[in-house]
Amino acid sequence: MAELDNNMMGFDDVLEDDGLQANPLLPEGDYKFTVTNFERGRFPGGQKIPACNKAMITLQIEHEGEVSTIKCDLILYRTVEWKLSAFFRSIGLKKPGEKLVMDWGKVVGSNGRAHIKQRTYTNNSGEQRTVNDVDRFIDYDALEMDDLPF
Repeated sequence: MAELDNNMMGFDDVLEDDGLQANPLLPEGDYKFTVTNFERGRFPGGQKIPACNKAMITLQIEHEGEVSTIKCDLILYRTVEWKLSAFFRSIGLKKPGEKLVMDWGKVVGSNGRAHIKQRTYTNNSGEQRTVNDVDRFIDYDALEMDDLPF
């Protein structure tokens, strides 16, 4: 006889999980992060940048015993190349002024620093939401990584 799957639900079961995951808001400041995910995607295009590739990265920050997750899109387009460079410098894979072939295979698991701010937006339902947002990436310095209080 096959084992029962504890995840199967019946029509009369009680619902408990609302699907709302807590993602604590961080006070503005500089934080250490770990890259926990990387995905390839497409930017649909806008007024200043046409449709093109984008890297979707997920950062995890621990602060005061809680974990916050921040998703950040890095658009692969020359006018915003500086942001890609800043990201790779922040995780120690690029030095200022040097050329670099982006090695996305080394991104997940890497550590870096970023200045985080809160950003408020209106969602599709017209509700105002506040999220953590990367304001800028900070150049990697192994010594400074240990000095940050966060």
